[in-house]
Amino acid sequence: MHVAVLALAVSLFGLTAACGTSSAAGGGSSSSAGAGAVLKLQDPGNAGPLAYAKREGILEKRLEAVGASVEWGGSYASFTATIDAVRSGSVNVLAGAISPAVGYLANSPDIKIFSVTDPITDPAAPQTDGLVVRPDSPIKSVKDLVGKQVAVNKGGKGEYLLLVALEKAGVPVDQVKRVYLNPDQGAAAFATGKVDAWWAIVKAYPEAVAKGARVIVHGRDLDDKDLSILAARSELLEQHPEAVRVYLQVLQELTEEAKKTPEKFENVFLDQGPTAVSGARLAQNIATARYANIPRYATKDDGANLQQVADLFRKYGVVSAAADPANVLFDLKAAAGSPSPASAG
Repeated sequence: MHVAVLALAVSLFGLTAACGTSSAAGGGSSSSAGAGAVLKLQDPGNAGPLAYAKREGILEKRLEAVGASVEWGGSYASFTATIDAVRSGSVNVLAGAISPAVGYLANSPDIKIFSVTDPITDPAAPQTDGLVVRPDSPIKSVKDLVGKQVAVNKGGKGEYLLLVALEKAGVPVDQVKRVYLNPDQGAAAFATGKVDAWWAIVKAYPEAVAKGARVIVHGRDLDDKDLSILAARSELLEQHPEAVRVYLQVLQELTEEAKKTPEKFENVFLDQGPTAVSGARLAQNIATARYANIPRYATKDDGANLQQVADLFRKYGVVSAAADPANVLFDLKAAAGSPSPASAG
């Protein structure tokens, strides 16, 4: 889960959370709600708001004002891999989507969701996923998948969207074979004809289309409840909500900045090499960033989205137990209290 994601002259209005003394939920000052916290984040790569924040030291500066700090860790290929890093203590704040998180959340109380990002609905925005087939494939619609093999990432966005698409088309799920492959494996299997179709997501999708893949349906065509999320270790949220809020505010501000000037959030560290992008791929990233939605505080109303994803996965045996929204959503806004008056500096 695999993340998104969720990368200056940045507005410093949120520094209030760093410098104020308003009471946090449960008593105490905002500084005590952040003091001593260490936010352990995975490496943000070469693009996006967090990559920019890392290069400019923005998080370090803002967290220092509440007595907290940040540690940048390694890179992880998926939400599942990041969860392993959470277990080991290498990461305590992570990004992903509801789909890869529900199985873990149903059985492990050690992380909670504190922020969600609503799906992009503007028809002018570039598509970011799709069920693709090869140009010469006889598959013309979702109904044609009966008896076919479709590559998806197990328990993730691809599998979730395929299940939603099959239900919408009235196709019995057990009549379509889901082949579990990570994005790199899926790309290889699709290119060599080992699968009939593939639900390509994130970076894999534009690459597949650029190589001639034909799209049958996009996630945006469906009733997609699989929101992007930010989650953190429960003890970090409970003991240091102010530090986590500073992190979220920085991400919100930089996402807004990236919508206006997305070019400077690409190739942040390197403009050459395997992590650098150019040409059509760069143009796609820039266009996508312009339509990005801003991460917001999670609320109890988001429980309905989580429940829908969890129930669908449980219905088809993807997970053995459904996560209870009341146990996995964290009200960060209430826990951290109200921001203090702005203090520039």
